[in-house]
Amino acid sequence: MSHADTAVIIPAAGSGERLGVGIPKALVEISGQTLLERAVQNISAVAQLIVIAAPPGFEEEIKKIFTEPSVLVVAGGRVRSESVANALKVIPSKYQYVLVHDAARAFAPTELAERVLSELIQGQSAVIPALDVVDTIKVVDAEDFVVDTPNRSTLRAIQTPQGFTVDVLKQAHATGSDATDDAALVSQLGIPVKTIIGEPLARKITTLADLTWARELVGQS
Repeated sequence: MSHADTAVIIPAAGSGERLGVGIPKALVEISGQTLLERAVQNISAVAQLIVIAAPPGFEEEIKKIFTEPSVLVVAGGRVRSESVANALKVIPSKYQYVLVHDAARAFAPTELAERVLSELIQGQSAVIPALDVVDTIKVVDAEDFVVDTPNRSTLRAIQTPQGFTVDVLKQAHATGSDATDDAALVSQLGIPVKTIIGEPLARKITTLADLTWARELVGQS
């Protein structure tokens, strides 16, 4: 169900170097539809506004894909935090909640976004989906020798969409810091971040193996 007070930011400026396909990852097609289109399709049901931070030089191409007025396209930054900050600037003040969602997690189901948003509506300031870590994780030094083995029962693999009140996300990005996700910036402010159970389908398409998984998934549907 669409919420009039909810916006979505999709940072889509990643180069996709690890995929080795020669175009931005968000524009990689699977069965005639880009990862970005699939991500928008799956999350648009919960929001009134979607802001896409486009890969540099591809803004006009993405505007041609998304012609509806509920989708805005802004220039992406050099790093993820810049892309999100650029998108935040164009979200009108009437919006109370914002979900930040990776274009590369194109198959995250709508239901996951709905659960994140539900936690925000119930009063949380920051909510992120998480999966249990099933592999043993090692900390290594600069020469690749193991220096520690964290207790994996306390570890989680974090996904998107990540949800925040707009005010909290603006505070986090006002610091000018960079991080691999928005929840890390929020945590730096001392604001609690709630985890909820994630979704295997929210897998991040990063490598050719991930792309093969996605193609097989589409082929089975």
